[in-house]
Formats: sequence, structure tokens, C-alpha cells
Amino acid sequence: MAPATAEVRQAVSQEEWLVLRTELLAREKELTRHRDAVDAARRALPWVRVEKEYVFDGPNGPNGKETLADLFEGRSQLIVQHFMFAPGWKEGCVGCSFKSDHIDGALPHLEHHDVSFVSVSRAPLDEIEAFKKRMGWRFKWVSSYGSDFNFDFHVSFTPEEIASGQVYYNYKTQPFEVEERSGDSVFCRDETGQIFHTYSTFGRGDEMLVGAYMYLDLTPNGRNETGPRYNLMDWVKHHDRYAASAEAPSCCHHQDPTGASPLRPARQTHKETA
Repeated sequence: MAPATAEVRQAVSQEEWLVLRTELLAREKELTRHRDAVDAARRALPWVRVEKEYVFDGPNGPNGKETLADLFEGRSQLIVQHFMFAPGWKEGCVGCSFKSDHIDGALPHLEHHDVSFVSVSRAPLDEIEAFKKRMGWRFKWVSSYGSDFNFDFHVSFTPEEIASGQVYYNYKTQPFEVEERSGDSVFCRDETGQIFHTYSTFGRGDEMLVGAYMYLDLTPNGRNETGPRYNLMDWVKHHDRYAASAEAPSCCHHQDPTGASPLRPARQTHKETA
């Protein structure tokens, strides 16, 4: 995006600004308290036992196979990023890549807080490894190719679902848009080794994990997603392509006419913001 000058909203005295800023601070504190309450409710959700044995293609397991239990790597909590990357795609989703740019720096902190992290995609492992190397990421990334994992967690869709034109995503049935969708799922393992699914979020539910968005929200121009798609596809690129391309590629090689993206639904057609 070309350099631009922020439009001056209104110039006021320091005293007038302080009154307005204090009023906004009260709203910010209210939002913080509400977020704390929602976070507590999330932690209090009951768990669902994972009965199925999921096996992934990964770099560390025997014969290149790793179970869901292996992905915990000795910790009791596991965050799974559902990364949109289907077999045969030339590269991973640009929106998922945008979010993934924020992971590596957080990994030491998560791991020392009893949390493991892994990204999971349906693309074969060799395709994943090639794209991961290009992006320079270090976080663990495994393939669910040949597994039911993506389908069971409703981030990939069967040929029958696609043919019907209706898929189940983000806790509701909705029109099919693209063969892969994004999200995050959380699992916990107890002392006996039993695994439980504790939480999943989709759509804009994981925006708080995108630090760049949080910084942009502090600025006068904000996210500046003013069209034509009214979401991150107005400007986000893979981080190695900002200098090479003047136009952001459409997410995951799918030009959705509504402009929907993993981190921001289309403004024209979606009333929900979560």
C-alpha cells in the first residue's frame, strides 16, 4: 500500500482532547472487563472426549506418522491452527499466513506455560514443508491428508457437501464458498492420556491472535479496509510479496465474489461480526 497522509479528523485543545480521551477510556475498561468475563466463560466450558484416533504426517513421528497425542509433545494443552491449504494449491492461504506470521515469537512463552502449538492442513507434507521454508516459519506444521480430522472439525468439506451447496461451518449451515476454511481448536490431555476437545473458534473469532490488526486498530486510519472486498484481502499479502506485487492475491486461490476471507466476512452479505 502506497504511503498516505492521515486525514485530520478535528483539531482540538489538549484540555478538550483529554475529556474525550477519558470518556473513551471508560469504554475501553468496560470492554476489558467484558473480555475477562468471556474468557472465564470459555475456560469454564465442558469438554468433549475425543474418541477417534487421528494420525497425521509429520516430521517427528516414527515412519513420519504422528497421532493427536504425539502433537502435545509432553504438555497437557494443545492449540491447533486450522490452516487453509488444500492438496494441489501452490501456496497457503494469505489470511492464514498473515495470522501465522505472529506465531513463532509466542512459541517459547506458550511452551513454558504448558501449551503446545501445531498448524494442520490437508495439503501433503512435502507441499507444506516447501511453503513453510519459503515463509521462514519455525512452528510445527503437520498434514491431515487422508485423515478425517479436517472434516470432523468442519474446516474441510466432502464432495457431497460441496455438491449440495450447503456446508456446516462456524456452528451453522451456510452456503458453500471454498473447499477449506480456517479456525483454531484447543485440546487438553488428562493424567491418563485421554484427550478432550475444549474449544474451537472460526471466522473472525481468532482476530485477537493477529497482532498487526491490534496495532492497526490503535491508529487513525485503522485497518483501512475500504474496498473493494472490505476485508484483509484489500491489502494483505504473503510477507515476501509486498515489494513484488501491487495487488493482493485472492485468498487461497478462490475469488469469492462476496469478498469473504478467513479473518473478515464480506461486509455486503454478513451481518455477524464474530
